Amino acid sequence: MFLHTILAGCLLASSHAVSITSRSDSEPLQRSPPSAALSTIGPVTELTITNRIIAPDGFKRSATLAGGIFPGPLIKAQKHDNFSIAVVNQLQDKDMPLSTSVHWHGIYQQKTNWADGTSFITQCPIPQNRSFLHQFSAPNQTGTFWYHSHFSTQYCDGLRGPLVIYDPDDPHKDLYDVDDESTVLTMSDWYHDPTSVLNKIIGAVTYNSTLINGLGRYPGGPMSPLSVMNVEQGKRYRFRVLSLSCDPSYNLTIDGHIMTIIEADGVETVPETVDSLPVFAGQRYSVVIHANQPVANYWIRVLPNLGNQSFVGGLNQAILRYKGAPEEDPTSSPGPSILPFNEAKLAPLMNVPVPGVPGIGKADININLVAGNVNNLFTINNVSYHNPPTPVLLQMLSGARHPSDLLPNGSVYELPPNKVVEISLPNTGLAPGGPHPMHLHGHKFAVVRVAGNSTPNFVNPIWRDTVSMGNQGDNVTFRFVTDNAGPWFFHCHIDFHLNNGFAAVMAEARNQLPIVSESIPETWASLCPTDNPYTESHLGSFNTSILT
Repeated sequence: MFLHTILAGCLLASSHAVSITSRSDSEPLQRSPPSAALSTIGPVTELTITNRIIAPDGFKRSATLAGGIFPGPLIKAQKHDNFSIAVVNQLQDKDMPLSTSVHWHGIYQQKTNWADGTSFITQCPIPQNRSFLHQFSAPNQTGTFWYHSHFSTQYCDGLRGPLVIYDPDDPHKDLYDVDDESTVLTMSDWYHDPTSVLNKIIGAVTYNSTLINGLGRYPGGPMSPLSVMNVEQGKRYRFRVLSLSCDPSYNLTIDGHIMTIIEADGVETVPETVDSLPVFAGQRYSVVIHANQPVANYWIRVLPNLGNQSFVGGLNQAILRYKGAPEEDPTSSPGPSILPFNEAKLAPLMNVPVPGVPGIGKADININLVAGNVNNLFTINNVSYHNPPTPVLLQMLSGARHPSDLLPNGSVYELPPNKVVEISLPNTGLAPGGPHPMHLHGHKFAVVRVAGNSTPNFVNPIWRDTVSMGNQGDNVTFRFVTDNAGPWFFHCHIDFHLNNGFAAVMAEARNQLPIVSESIPETWASLCPTDNPYTESHLGSFNTSILT
């Protein structure tokens, strides 16, 4: 079936070359008290996307924000909760994109691919002054997740926040005493220019500061308040660590304290004790911190893998403050690292068998995805991803019969239902700016070969949704089962790399799409231009014969 082109002008981001460097001092400055816990909302809520002037590191700029704050409010849910989140687009700053979409990172969206929030893959972007209601469930999912814009590089302008599904029957609950909004720790890079300017940079983009729970400092800037994690001596805390990063990875350490990992990307792990924890863009961990040191202030350090790697003057740091300690910057020093993180040691608490026949290359479908870079555009198997004019889900619902019919050409991989898929990511060193954190929507996967280790593990590998490709010579390999119909984005979570083509689409189980189509609201199609012929017919008159 010939695919008509949706009016591109309705889908393109606004891109203006005006650099925002500062704003009038008369404009409001939004800053949370440094010791305050994150703002929270529930799973049935309205998430308004607005522009506001903030100065999280002391430098004022206009930002794109969820709920008008950075990071966005913590979405707190309980196991088995249903989500009903209306994303309301009230963006007005023309120096940044005026369209938006919000992705719920790590949520499988079983039978609700349309609610995944991924512009040009599962939906048309939400236009200015419009809203879209995401209704989905997350059965059997608990743990630490996040949400962020999935339109252009918009989340780098501020649209990112944490999402936690709490489990009253958590098998690790005897290991900690406190787990609430005060123990969520978000790490993010921050830029003083809008991404409409940053996207014009050829090569690496440099952040200005590191923010922990939305506060930080930049070189040469003021001594702005730093975030404070408050603890009480003798208690054990479940810190939920999230990288909301657009680019750098972070190595987390806490002076004088060790960390016990109990969760990775929403999967409970066998407890693993470390004194440092590398966290790549999009990844999450839960670690237990025992406040067993003398009452004092201690530095929480998040060392970026690039840019300014100094701790001078509070850069890249937050404060762990014991009850009774003075309200001042710590004077603590980092100790020697004797318990380094090793991803190969991570194992799921509940052993989930690796699907398929053990052995590299012995799955039902085995795919090598080789990353490269040509003329500053990233490629996967020699193809650079670009946004299609019509969302891939809409294309599939409209009767595209063959993978070659699906746009963008060469970036869509057709996967039949109920098959074991093995993806290998040989790192040839030809894709600059790594290590690259690779994220698959709609699934968790078994990482049978991790970065830094050539020996596969088909016995008890960690399952997660975002994995580092490692360094040149690594060949990270993972498996999953095609049990979730729809197109799922697979991409580097360094957002500037995604924007330059580092992505592919897994078009999964198309003959099961009627299950997805049943729950698609009419408002979904209305996000797309009204003269698109596919939006008029994909609902109600869905022709299942085109899927067989």
